[in-house]
Amino acid sequence: MKANAADYKVVILAACGLLILSFGYRAGFGLFLQPLSLARGWDRDVLSLALALQNLAWGVIAVFAGGLADRFGNLKVLLTGVLLYASGMWGMAYAQTPAQIILTAGILVGGGIAGTAFGIVLPAMVRAVPEAKRGWALGVGTAAGSFGQFLVVPIMQWLIESGTVYPAIRMLAVSTFMMALLAIPLAPFSGANEAKSSGQTVSMWAILVRAFRLKSYTLLVFGFFVCGFHVAFITVHMPGYVVDLGFAPSVGAWSISLIGLCNIVGAYYAGVKSQTLPKHRILVAIYSLRVVAISFFLVLPVSLVSILVFSAVMGFLWLATVPPTSGLVSVFFGTRYMAFLYGIVFLSHQLGSFSGVWLGGYLYETTGSYNGIWYAGIVLGILAAMLHWPIREADAQESLQVA
Repeated sequence: MKANAADYKVVILAACGLLILSFGYRAGFGLFLQPLSLARGWDRDVLSLALALQNLAWGVIAVFAGGLADRFGNLKVLLTGVLLYASGMWGMAYAQTPAQIILTAGILVGGGIAGTAFGIVLPAMVRAVPEAKRGWALGVGTAAGSFGQFLVVPIMQWLIESGTVYPAIRMLAVSTFMMALLAIPLAPFSGANEAKSSGQTVSMWAILVRAFRLKSYTLLVFGFFVCGFHVAFITVHMPGYVVDLGFAPSVGAWSISLIGLCNIVGAYYAGVKSQTLPKHRILVAIYSLRVVAISFFLVLPVSLVSILVFSAVMGFLWLATVPPTSGLVSVFFGTRYMAFLYGIVFLSHQLGSFSGVWLGGYLYETTGSYNGIWYAGIVLGILAAMLHWPIREADAQESLQVA
């Protein structure tokens, strides 16, 4: 189903608003790492594990959420995601034990993000616009998530500093219900509607097996692991890292916010360029530049300027991977199963996110330093560039339908 120009603008605006909130909240959880750990008397690795499991739950549940959205419609999945998001954040304020913080901040919030993030929203945006505007739509949607990081994270930091951590969490939990209203215009644009019009009944397992027979798709899945490793580690641990270096907590918040601000440009530009340039070459360039940025950040003397410059550079490269990655899924297999097959790619991203967040906390507690995780990010960035180089952009939709 395609919308006319006026209708798809409404869909785009609603989708962007939803992503601003979903990704804005998600990007700010690292701000709670120090104050919540101190308030509960936990070591830093406790909440690190919860946030690592949040990323893992997000990835695993996103696969099922994408399949359910393609089968039964995206509105049910979106509203369930909002409910899980609110429940998890509200429960964080009352979690007394590591198990409780893992259940709330980890599993419930992870499920909430899975139901309200790119895997469900971007396919709806792609279906709503003409094919010639798909790259633009992916860039706009991804940029909206980045704008949420820029807009919401400072608000979260202000709430923490103006009171105590627990009222701040409860206020944020209540505000998540705004996403429910923004989800409604997306309802007509789901894979379920395409299924009704085509009469296709191929099982999701069969679709998955056939998709992995395409070498380029397999390379894309494994390469996206590295993106998750980079962004999740920095999102969660950068605020604590700059405090360890002797800077005020607000510097960490503005670092994350600056990443989001710069990625508004980076993500949008990546989406636009994905219309004209080979998408896999864009991904090679992004991962290579991340390697350069991290290397210089570690080699140069640390200062407020170096932190902000690094944040800005990483911001331009942050979610710029999403438009070409999701665009490649659309090129390979079309839009019918996009939510599900992008969900598989995103699961790899979240396995990388789990590794980056958990290893960051573990290495910090065991060695007293984040150096090992930074070096791992350099090595993995080189590997990601190598994995994306041989990808070939070709339509493989027929392979999904072969009996």
